[in-house]
Amino acid sequence: MGRDFYDVFPEVRDIFDSKAAGFDLRELCFDATAEELARTRCTQPCMAAFAAAVTRVLRGLGYAPDYAAGLSLGEYSALHAAGVFGVETLLELLAFRGIAMEESAAGVESRMSAVLSLSEELVRQAVAESAHIGVVACTNINCPGQIVIGGELAAVLAAEERCAALGARRCLPLNTSGPFHTPLMENASARLREKFAATEFLPQQIPVIFNATGEPAADGEIKHLLCEQVKSTVLFEKTLLKLAALGADTVIEIGPGNALAGFVRKTVPDLRVVSVNNVGDLKKVVELWN
Repeated sequence: MGRDFYDVFPEVRDIFDSKAAGFDLRELCFDATAEELARTRCTQPCMAAFAAAVTRVLRGLGYAPDYAAGLSLGEYSALHAAGVFGVETLLELLAFRGIAMEESAAGVESRMSAVLSLSEELVRQAVAESAHIGVVACTNINCPGQIVIGGELAAVLAAEERCAALGARRCLPLNTSGPFHTPLMENASARLREKFAATEFLPQQIPVIFNATGEPAADGEIKHLLCEQVKSTVLFEKTLLKLAALGADTVIEIGPGNALAGFVRKTVPDLRVVSVNNVGDLKKVVELWN
């Protein structure tokens, strides 16, 4: 992940060589197993390093965003793209966030699952009808037809059964290491609040659309919104609709993968979208404006 950018663009090597995350980012990004990267304390700073590197390359090629947004940990990369904090702070914050989230989930038998082809109203109904069993919540409203639920294992399994009974096409278990964006992340939220109190956030140079509200926010609200985000529903569908309403016509997804591009196509089909996973994908960005 990012090795070709490291090899081709010397100006991004300091990002992967940074020690701000507390471990060897370059080794994990380039050589780690899927199991190692699945641990959220590793996933978060590694994906942020990749995003920061590609953002820097795109800017160097003359492509700068008018707006920024990201899903969950990607919101921090969006804030970096908006000038709210630099690379070192980005990596440090996400390393801290990953550990806080992992420790908040310790000892909890949990599950997250993507519910396919069921309305938000019916998914929320299924969640409400299963809440007596344990903690379960809608964690992500990704796009029409894909809503993620998460929480304690027994409660999520019960909610999956209710979703199936209400007409869901499928409930797909996700490979996550905890019940993220649920009330079980309350401790992580509190720890982030303490961390942010000692961290300088600069003014946004471009507007960021936030997960917790699906709206832009004033600079003074950012820390609060990030604390809310870790324990509440990620409103990504609403975020995409807001970008379109603001006049955005093109979305560049910085990978790895192209899941967010799929959400864009299902939510706002008129938006042009391209995913950048490797150096070769930069040609696709150039082609959008030619």
